[in-house]
Amino acid sequence: MNKKRQSKIDLHVPENLLVTPFFVFFLIHAMQLGVGILSFETYIARDAGYDAWISLLIAGAAIHLLLWIVYNILQNSKGDIVSIHEETFGKYIGGFLSIIFSLYVLLLTLTVLRTFIEVIQTWVFPQLNVWFFTLALLLLIYYLVAGGFRLITGLCLISVLLALPLLWLKFFPIQAGDINNVFPIIDHTLVELLSSAKTSILGFLGFELLLVFYPFIKNPEQSKKWAHYGVFFTTIIYVISAIIAFIYFSEKQLDQVNWATISLWKIVEFPFVERFEFIGIALWLFVVIPNICLALWAASRIPKRMFNIRQTYMVGIYCLILYVATIMLDERQQIKELNDIANMIGFYVLMYIPVLFLFKKARDKVRDTN
Repeated sequence: MNKKRQSKIDLHVPENLLVTPFFVFFLIHAMQLGVGILSFETYIARDAGYDAWISLLIAGAAIHLLLWIVYNILQNSKGDIVSIHEETFGKYIGGFLSIIFSLYVLLLTLTVLRTFIEVIQTWVFPQLNVWFFTLALLLLIYYLVAGGFRLITGLCLISVLLALPLLWLKFFPIQAGDINNVFPIIDHTLVELLSSAKTSILGFLGFELLLVFYPFIKNPEQSKKWAHYGVFFTTIIYVISAIIAFIYFSEKQLDQVNWATISLWKIVEFPFVERFEFIGIALWLFVVIPNICLALWAASRIPKRMFNIRQTYMVGIYCLILYVATIMLDERQQIKELNDIANMIGFYVLMYIPVLFLFKKARDKVRDTN
C-alpha cells in the first residue's frame, strides 16, 4: 500500500515541467523521423519490390493500433511504464522488465548515433576521427538532455520544421524519373507485403517512448489525437519518399544504393551550391540530435524512477556506454548488424505492447473482483 502510494507521489510532475498536448505531435514524429528515412527504400523493396509503399501503409495502420493500445494502458493506470510494470507484474518482475525497456531504448539511441556517424564517414569525411567526433557530440547531447524534457520538446519542434524543406527537395528527381516504374500495382503476395512491412518497422519505432513521457503531458488524455496525427504524418512522409525513390531508380539500381535519400539530394541543383547532399547531411544532424536526446532522456528516466537517483547521473553513465559502443563498432557490416538487431528487438517490443495490455486487463479484473 505504502509502496504504491510512494510510486504515485514520485510520479507527480511540477506544472512548469509539463508540455501541452499539441507538442506530442512533434515528440512522436521527431522520434520516428531519424536516420531510417535516409536509407529505408532499399530494404523494404527487397521483399515487396515497388509495391513496398503498400507495406508502409500496412505498417502505419499497425502502429496506429498499437498507439491506441498504449493510450488505453496509460489512461487506465495514470502512470508510466515503471508503475505499470510494478502494478501488473509486481516489484521484482516488473522492475526487471522496466530495466529491459530502458536498455532497449538505449539500443535505439546507439543505432541512431552510430548510423548517422557512418553517414558522415561515407559521404562527407571518410577519414573522420570517430572517437573525437563522438565525444564532442555526446558532450553536447548530455548538456541538452540535462536541460530537461521541455528543452528536448522544443528541439523536437525545431527538428520537424527543419526536416520538411529537406524532404520536399526530393521532388527534384521526379522530373528525371519514370512513373511506370511503380506499375503494375499489387504485383506481390500478402506474405511479401507483410515481410516488407516488418522490415520497415525500424522507421516507425519511437512512439512507444510515450510510455515514459506520458506524465509530462498536461491533460494527457487530450494528446491522443496529436499522437495519431504524428504517426499519420510519419507514414505519409515515408510513403511519398518511397514512391519518389521508386520513380527515379529502377529496382536493380535501388538494390545497389545504400542511402537513397542522400543519393536523391545529389540531384538537387542551386546556382550557389554545388554539392547539396553535404548541406543536407549537415542540416540533418539537427534532426538526429533531438531524436537521440529524447531517447536518451527516456532511457535514463526509467532507472531514475526505479532507484530514486539523479537522472543526470544515469545520462552520464549511458553516454559513456554509447561512447564505448560507438568506438567499437567501426565496420560497415557491424553497423548493419546493429540495425538488424534493433529492428528485430523493436518488433518484439511492439508485440509485447498488446501482451502487456492483456496482462494488465486481467490483473485489473482480478483486483476489482477481490
